[in-house]
Amino acid sequence: MRAACRVAYVGDVRSEKGGVDMIEFACLEDVPGAKEDHDLVLFALSTCGWCRKARNFLEGNEIAYRYVYLDQLEGDEQRAVLTEASNWNPKRTFPTLIIDDKDVIVGFDDSSYTEKLL
Repeated sequence: MRAACRVAYVGDVRSEKGGVDMIEFACLEDVPGAKEDHDLVLFALSTCGWCRKARNFLEGNEIAYRYVYLDQLEGDEQRAVLTEASNWNPKRTFPTLIIDDKDVIVGFDDSSYTEKLL
């Protein structure tokens, strides 16, 4: 059974993007990887081909990350996660990758992922 997706902010410090630093949602799934250079959070949809490409890139390069499929959430938990994702990507498009609570890549582009993560 999946844990409820409640948000817990570490330090409660507002970021420049308007969100809260150090995103912590109970519903984030951890994907282990040999490379843990960055704290990565991927907001995605389970039916999105570009989201699948983003996950394949991260896993293929053995990069640790956390993700959540917004379309698999409901009610208040979906609204909470969507609000946080919207702080980084007001257009609400997917995938949205947050890097170290400082940077964002909207959509999937192999060269952008390579430049920022490898």
